[in-house]
Amino acid sequence: MPDKSIEQEIQVKGLTAPRVTPADLKANIVSEHYFTAGQGDAKAVEDAAFSDGSLNASSSRATPTVLQLLTFCVLVLRNGFTVTGESACASPENFDAEIGKRIARENAVAKVWPLMGYELRSKLAGGEA
Repeated sequence: MPDKSIEQEIQVKGLTAPRVTPADLKANIVSEHYFTAGQGDAKAVEDAAFSDGSLNASSSRATPTVLQLLTFCVLVLRNGFTVTGESACASPENFDAEIGKRIARENAVAKVWPLMGYELRSKLAGGEA
């Protein structure tokens, strides 16, 4: 957990100015959602096949197996904004759903840090923090 070790170093050095902490980031995430590209594609095909309340067989097709190797994580933030992270596995033999989810989440969380930093900087510039 590099975020925890960095936070510990900041505290040891007595750096007390306003900042975004791992706890702040965690508190800003209200929900997380996971799916593979294969699951998303299968649902899109299903929706197209049953458009207008009737079966549209021409929209039906098989989902490519390789799409099962791409995992997405969607984080919903406290203000309703969403952030995504992805994890792609090159070798099907190495695919592990839990590892894919963990990597996708880490990639999504990495996108939240600068958003929260921008928000804090805006507050500091406006004299709010």
